Amino acid sequence: MTVERVNPPELSPPTGFSHAVVAVGGRIVFLAGQTALDADGKVMGESLSEQFARALTNLLAALAAAGGTASDLARVTVYVTDVAAYRECAPELGRIWRELAGSDYPAMAVVGIVRLWDEQALVELDGFAVLDR
Repeated sequence: MTVERVNPPELSPPTGFSHAVVAVGGRIVFLAGQTALDADGKVMGESLSEQFARALTNLLAALAAAGGTASDLARVTVYVTDVAAYRECAPELGRIWRELAGSDYPAMAVVGIVRLWDEQALVELDGFAVLDR
C-alpha cells in the first residue's frame, strides 16, 4: 500500500493536517468515535488537552487492534464542544499528536458541536485508515 499526502501550493500551507491523502491498495479500517473514556467507561481528564490525548490514545489502540499504525491514518475528524478552546490549545494538541501519532498528518477536519454522548467529554475523534495487510 502507498499513502501520498498532497498539499498543493495554491492552498494555504497546512498546519497539523494534510489537504488530501491518496491511498492505493490495502484494507480500509473505519474507526468509531473515541472520547477520553477509560476501560471502565469513565471520562478521564478535565482539560481539552488531557481529553484529546486520551481520545487519540484510544483511537490508536482501536487501530492497532485492527493491525494498523498511526501512519496508516488517511482521515480523522475531531469533534469539539468549544472550537475557541481548541484553537487556543492548538499548539499543545499538535505536540500531543506528534508525540502519539508522529508527523505524517492525515486529512483532518475540526467540527464544533453542542455536546457529545458523555456530557463530560470535550472532544471526540473518528476516522479511517488504509492498511497494506
